[in-house]
Amino acid sequence: MYGGMPFVLSKTGHAEKAAYLQGLFDRTYITDVIERNKLKGSKDVLEDLLDILASSIGCLTNTTKLENTFKSERHINISHNTISTYIDCFLDAFILKKAARYDIKGRKYIGAQQKYFYSDLGLRNARLNFRQQEENHIMENIIYNELAARGFSVDIGVVETMITGSDGKRQRSLLEVDFVCQRGLARYYIQSALTVAEESKRKQEINSLAKINDSFVKIVIVRDYIVRWRDETGILYIGIEDFLLNYIEQME
Repeated sequence: MYGGMPFVLSKTGHAEKAAYLQGLFDRTYITDVIERNKLKGSKDVLEDLLDILASSIGCLTNTTKLENTFKSERHINISHNTISTYIDCFLDAFILKKAARYDIKGRKYIGAQQKYFYSDLGLRNARLNFRQQEENHIMENIIYNELAARGFSVDIGVVETMITGSDGKRQRSLLEVDFVCQRGLARYYIQSALTVAEESKRKQEINSLAKINDSFVKIVIVRDYIVRWRDETGILYIGIEDFLLNYIEQME
């Protein structure tokens, strides 16, 4: 909840920790971004953008969509080019990290949509006054940060497949793989899931992984503590605590 800022450990209780993180964001990060990049825009717009991205970690977005959000929800006219500039400043300041969409079968990057993650979840939670605690999105952010820390390049995977619609016609469908991570010749496909306790839920979570025909390792990380196991197709299931603490050597 409070992230990895070392000094937060010296604070006692939620109120002190929250005040420290919120003050750190305002006095250090936002001030630094404005001064270092000589930004002339409103500080309020920068803060609104950070809040919007904090609310949508783990969700696909693009600058045009963000432009429309400002117009419809904030009643602010700001161009997608300006939004892109601001996001680049956040990335340069290591406030945010970005993952692009990668077509696994086509072996190419596709579209303008991407996902943004916070480099420190404590700072993300502080931006939202610790109100939004969606376990699935927070878990994705934790996994992304861990993979990046291990030196992997991390993308969002897309697998194109054909499905039969309710009208009986075949149609194109894009399935998402939460993370495609690569370092050198090693590649892993990773799906983040709160649980796979029910068979229907498990099949839903591995649907995209099952469509990938190469031999790279496929992993499903779940919230709960479980004993590692593999299904009949070779997909590995592992609890997030086990993955974070004990699975490092297998990914070397």
